[in-house]
Amino acid sequence: MPAEPAVPPAPLREPFHIIDPESFHRTFLDEICALATDVRAVAKSREGRLGLQALLSDRRAMLYFTQPSTRTFLSFDNACHILGIRTSEIRDPSTSSEVKGESLEDSIRTFSSYVDIIIMRSAEPGLAARAARLMDSIARRLPIVNAGSGPDQHPTQALLDIYTLDRSFAERGGIEGKTIGMMGDLARGRTVRSLCHLLRHYPGVRLRFLSPPEFRMRADVKETLSRHAIEFDETDEPATALPGLDALYLTRLQSEYDRPGENARFDHARFGIGPDELARMNPDAIIMHPLPRGPELDPRVDDDPRAMYWRQERNGMWVRAALLIRVLGAEAQLRELGR
Repeated sequence: MPAEPAVPPAPLREPFHIIDPESFHRTFLDEICALATDVRAVAKSREGRLGLQALLSDRRAMLYFTQPSTRTFLSFDNACHILGIRTSEIRDPSTSSEVKGESLEDSIRTFSSYVDIIIMRSAEPGLAARAARLMDSIARRLPIVNAGSGPDQHPTQALLDIYTLDRSFAERGGIEGKTIGMMGDLARGRTVRSLCHLLRHYPGVRLRFLSPPEFRMRADVKETLSRHAIEFDETDEPATALPGLDALYLTRLQSEYDRPGENARFDHARFGIGPDELARMNPDAIIMHPLPRGPELDPRVDDDPRAMYWRQERNGMWVRAALLIRVLGAEAQLRELGR
């Protein structure tokens, strides 16, 4: 019987697992942004791309995506390919032993026999955190990356959003001191929740929550912001708030989390962006959206130079490549490639 694969070396620094953005610190955010920029720079040449493909070619990743995903799955999958990481995937529970009644814990332990890192996305809140606790209790301890956990957290999306903001404001003093609006279904939008936890690390940031009363940001996020002295306000009159924003982050109606028999109503005409709303915004403001879009984002906005959501999407691949390098401890090798 073949021996169990050797335990992979631990990453150089914490965090080991990527689960909850509340655990991230400013140094970590700056490191990820710098690493993403370095990966992009190396990838501009054929020689650099070949070097990146050898960087982690001895590693394997499990993409365990039981919730539908396009952008997050593709960006992680391609980030792995950029770095030479071989991937296995499960995207439908009906193709796994879950249909036979296998527990999450047994599935995760099975994955850990074959790979070096597990990247998981689920509609069930807290599932990635459960997997991380299991990993911390067994000998073959692997990093768990939360690629979206129900309506509660989406830490890697928040990282790419920080990177997009950082690059967009690079010549305007950085993220510090900016007024950032968040508009849409804030109660159930895990991207905005996670981003709020990271923005507290940037002094002088002001947040404006623009949503109908029934879709307001939940109390736990507002309590965190208050505890860290981050200024915020909320309004259901977005038209009056748009002129004062440096960035606007839109979210769609999270209808997949409607309870049985519930049909959440949302006024997209008031809480959306089109040509009329663009005319009210600052000429150097930026517009972000995690995608996929709904009626809240008029396609006519796409050609406006303030629209950053397609760049934001591509940034996800570079940030997730940077994150894999960081978690798997390959920063020194990347620096050698960049010389």
